[in-house]
Amino acid sequence: MNLAAKLIRRAEEGRPVRAGLIGAGKFGSMFLSQVRTTRGLHLMAIADLSTERAKAALTATGWDADAAVASSFEDARKSGRVMLVEDSEALIRADGLDVVIDATGSPAAGIRHALLAAEHGRHIVMVNVEADVLAGPLLAQKFERAGLVYSMAYGDQPALVCEMVDWARACGFRVVAAGKGTKYLPSYHASTPDTVWSHYGLSPEEAKVAGMNPQMFNSFLDGTKSAIEMAAIANGTGLKAPRGGLEFPPASVHELATVLRPKADGGALDEAGMVEVVSSLRRDGSQVENDLRWGVYVTFEPADAGGRGDYARRCFREYGVSTDPAGRVAALWRPSHLIGLELGVSVASAAIRGEATGSPTAFRGDVAACAKKPLAEGEMLDGEGGFTVWGRLMTAEDSLAQGALPIGLAHKVKLKRPVEAGAILRWDDVAVPDSEAVRVRREMEAMFGERAAAA
Repeated sequence: MNLAAKLIRRAEEGRPVRAGLIGAGKFGSMFLSQVRTTRGLHLMAIADLSTERAKAALTATGWDADAAVASSFEDARKSGRVMLVEDSEALIRADGLDVVIDATGSPAAGIRHALLAAEHGRHIVMVNVEADVLAGPLLAQKFERAGLVYSMAYGDQPALVCEMVDWARACGFRVVAAGKGTKYLPSYHASTPDTVWSHYGLSPEEAKVAGMNPQMFNSFLDGTKSAIEMAAIANGTGLKAPRGGLEFPPASVHELATVLRPKADGGALDEAGMVEVVSSLRRDGSQVENDLRWGVYVTFEPADAGGRGDYARRCFREYGVSTDPAGRVAALWRPSHLIGLELGVSVASAAIRGEATGSPTAFRGDVAACAKKPLAEGEMLDGEGGFTVWGRLMTAEDSLAQGALPIGLAHKVKLKRPVEAGAILRWDDVAVPDSEAVRVRREMEAMFGERAAAA
């Protein structure tokens, strides 16, 4: 609770936390708007494929871009100005940099930036949850061995959920479920970039004017992004991924404790200790009142056995905590998240405390590519949010046993055989070209597969 004070002390001592941002898109821009006014944080550099786009992002978020842009990394380090470059590796190598922020959204780029950051002694905040789910458990180990921090991004839902789970356990409670809310209907799994805007109540023209990417927004809708985020939470907390994939049960905030408990007790979970996403829509398409579409939650219960948790349950009742009908399972939630506006918490925590705001500790959850339609031999997959596949949450154990193709590698790869609609794609179904991302993923699969076999 003293992170701000520690940042101010760093500012007064003339040694601010120096961060480098890779990717000046929406998430990165939200960080830009706040780092400008956070004492003790210095944005030393931005790497983007277009320095003009990076400069425009500075202007849009309140900076005097002409005055803020540095002439060199040395100038940026000493003056407090910002160096703009297109070469992300040059940013990572720059003297004086403390923390790298990857906000690219590209799994391959995220893996490359993480490996470079570890090599050059930089902490990393992985906004890029796609890269984190593809290879994060292995990357986090590499950073730990190097004495560095590999962190999820505070403000994004996985890190916020990890914090809530940690809070519950630190209080001595048993976590029953944790996750987030979203807008979901089963038909959304078949959504494509051509159909996405109707589900958001927008025309393609309105979306284009707003600069909204149809494939990215379709990933939010078709279940892929939810699966990716829940896999990240499972890997970071030890909670289990449901073996049949996410159920997306409808629930209001006042129904969380009732719905997010085991089926044996009248809830929607296979067992206690799982990740799950709740829908803001009933299955008939009607709106859930008091929904959690933009928020996160945790359900929990007293951890002691034999009825000795009666005192805690009585306290739930006395202090107005939302519970299930039996008064045993309780729920807390956060109705919204501020995404990149909160990212500075992760940067400061990594550099000052040496702590991550969530980090994978094992390979527990995975996201496999699942066919949206019948796919023909020779067809090219177009990845997350596209026309061909959506991402389905699996346990890592099942993913490894089935040889499932991770959604993060299901982009620009060609099918070697037909695949039925609804089927999980496998490595053997596609011709995957060799790449750093493929090699790192295969290394992770081998490492954790060997551990599972030895357990």
